Amino acid sequence: MKQKTLLGLFVIAAILFADIVSKQWALTALGNGRVLEAFGGWVPLTLAFNQGIAFGLPLPGAGRFLVIGATFVVLYVLGTLFVKADENDWLRLIAIELVAAGALGNLVDRVRWAQGVVDFIGPINLKFAYFPIFNVADMAITGGAIMLGISLWQEEARAAAAAKVAPGVEETGS
Repeated sequence: MKQKTLLGLFVIAAILFADIVSKQWALTALGNGRVLEAFGGWVPLTLAFNQGIAFGLPLPGAGRFLVIGATFVVLYVLGTLFVKADENDWLRLIAIELVAAGALGNLVDRVRWAQGVVDFIGPINLKFAYFPIFNVADMAITGGAIMLGISLWQEEARAAAAAKVAPGVEETGS
């Protein structure tokens, strides 16, 4: 448990550091409407503040505080999942750490000011639509959520396979 916790704290701290440093860079380098090009012009870097939730969906007036409260609930649930996860289930552990780090990164912005979360990667032209502006925390949350979904799906598949191992064996009531 100690190794799992230390590694988890390291991963969360590293991603949180990268998120905070990159957002500070964006505030400095992209202020006054400046746009930079990355990856050969495929990805513009544009400073934006997201006061809403995912993809800029708006919130009611007290929404900032609702999201802050919801983030603490999410972090509690992630902490519970982390404690219950097997030390060898690296996919699940990394997934939880990624989501937690991203949630903390965006929480820092929401607590620190009313302007909203600092976003700066994008908008990316997909030729049929623009993908919204995002940040390092958003990438961690998205990647972690996908990984967590895969981990939970694999657990369900293992349980279903284990149930089929002994066909014809009747369960007895306890």
